[in-house]
Order: sequence, then structure tokens, then C-alpha cells
Amino acid sequence: MSEFGFKSTADDVLADKDLSGKTAFITGGYSGLGQETARAMAAKGAHVIIAGRDMEKANAAAEEIRGQVEGAQVDTIQCDLASLDSVRACGAEARERFDSIDLLINNAGVMACPQNETADGFEMQFGTNHLGHFLLTKELMPLVEKGAGEGDGARIVNLSSRGHHIDDVHLDDPNFENREYQKWASYGQSKTANILFSVGLENRFGHKGITSIAVHPGGIQTNLGRHMTDEDRVWMRKRMKADSDEEMAKAFKSIPQGAATTCYAATEQSLQGHGGVYCEDCHVAEVDDESSDGGVRSYAVDPARADALWALSEKMVGESFDNP
Repeated sequence: MSEFGFKSTADDVLADKDLSGKTAFITGGYSGLGQETARAMAAKGAHVIIAGRDMEKANAAAEEIRGQVEGAQVDTIQCDLASLDSVRACGAEARERFDSIDLLINNAGVMACPQNETADGFEMQFGTNHLGHFLLTKELMPLVEKGAGEGDGARIVNLSSRGHHIDDVHLDDPNFENREYQKWASYGQSKTANILFSVGLENRFGHKGITSIAVHPGGIQTNLGRHMTDEDRVWMRKRMKADSDEEMAKAFKSIPQGAATTCYAATEQSLQGHGGVYCEDCHVAEVDDESSDGGVRSYAVDPARADALWALSEKMVGESFDNP
């Protein structure tokens, strides 16, 4: 167990870290957890690259971080994870502009949105939260491999959620073509995919010094919840075993607390070479198929399911990683 926990903040976790010379690429880095992760890492000397679909917001966030952190080195790059063409363009631009990536933080996502499709016809949550990041990671892997070869290894952190408890990945129907769309089941599926992707990455690239970890940041009130209705909030309150809105509020983390586990997974030295795991509250969670209060479901860390999802994802995006 680490010295950090539920109440720890990103600054707490990074207090004794020096990220000078490191490059951190953060999707969705212009708001919420992503922006706080970017600020905290920039404050410890990292060169931060904020990736997002809205360049006006990305540039504004970069300017805000520069105002908060003296000498902060912050770049921006456009990437719409709901468009494979945009992801490919982002990858090509990144390979041209940047030398290496030490910390790839796949942070962006959508939650419980109405049924919709990405530009390529994928169900929106699976397509954005998983497939977009799957292809982006493939596009950026040459830079991550360079980062891993320059020092003490590289990290890939995939933001998942305790929402993965809701559902496994339906490998035979990821796009809800043969079943009724349910927005929370869709979200759960996509968050399970984020964990399985971490397992797949670790199994394929761990020997190159690239450690891949999935994280549950905790319950945080950010714009991720912009699609939530009053009915959704009642449902979530029941899941969190809170009898009132006041009790539910106590179960939520602040944004600095929510970014802590991401920073922990990205920098904790004891995790190097021990990826394919799921972290919550700044520690590696135990496999648990019963508890609603924590742990990672066994189906989310199953290597065989990770391999099956990897093969399906390559087929869906029409590209494969160049494995050694």
C-alpha cells in the first residue's frame, strides 16, 4: 500500500518528484482532471502537451497553466478522439513536432451520453473512450518507445472508472447493434475496455520499458457528467450508498484529489515494470468480483479477453500495432 489515499492531491503525490526533461502527453488536458494533471506535472518541470478537439479551449488552458506555473512549458495539439482521421492527423503532427513521450495520459472521455455514433460509425462511448485512444496510442507509440529508451522507462495511463463494474465488453456486439442501447452499460463497457487495453499494452510492450496502468480517479464532479439527468443522479446516489445529496457530496473527490491517482500511476517508481493493473485511491486494487465499493473485476484483467479485445480493436480501426 502507498502512503497516499482518498484525500491525497496531485501535488501531494508529486511533491518529491522531479519531472524535468519528461514529456507528458495528456488527452482532454484542457478541463477537469486533465487540466489539473497538466498543471501539476508542469509544476514539477514536465513539458506538457495538451491534446483536445477544441483548440481555443486547449490554448486557453495552456495560457492559464503558464500563469499558474512560472516557466511552464506547455504545447497544444488538436485531436478529436471521435474521428479516426483526426487521431491519425494528430499522430502524424506529434511525430513531426515532438522528440519523445515519457508519460502518455489517455484521460479524455465521454460518460452516459445519449445514443450516438462517432465519425466512423462506432457507438460513441466505446468509439471515443476506447477505440480513439487505442489508435492514438498506436500512432504515438514510436515517441513512447523513444521515451522508454532514454531513461527509467515510460508510462501509459488509461483513465478507467469504477463504472467498469457495470458491464464487461461485449466482444460480439460492442456497438449495440443487436441489443438495446443503455447509456450506463455502454459507459461500463468502455471503461472495462480501458483496463483490458492496459493489460494488452503491458503484455506487448512491457519488455520495452513501457508500463501501462489503468486508473479509477474516483467520483468527481466535472464536465464529464454533463449528460447526467436527475434520474441518473438518483441512480448514482444509490450506487454510492448515499441517503442524501449531502452524503453523496462527501463521497466525491475534489478535482486535485481526482488527479492524484493518475499522477501516482504515472510516476510511482515501484510500479515500473509491474503494469497491467488497475489503481484506485493511489494504490493497486485487488481483484474483486463482489464488492461495489472498490476493486477491479476479474473480467477486466483477463489476459485472454484483453487479447480478444485487441484483435477486435485492430479490426475496427483497420490498423495494427507493429509488434516486435
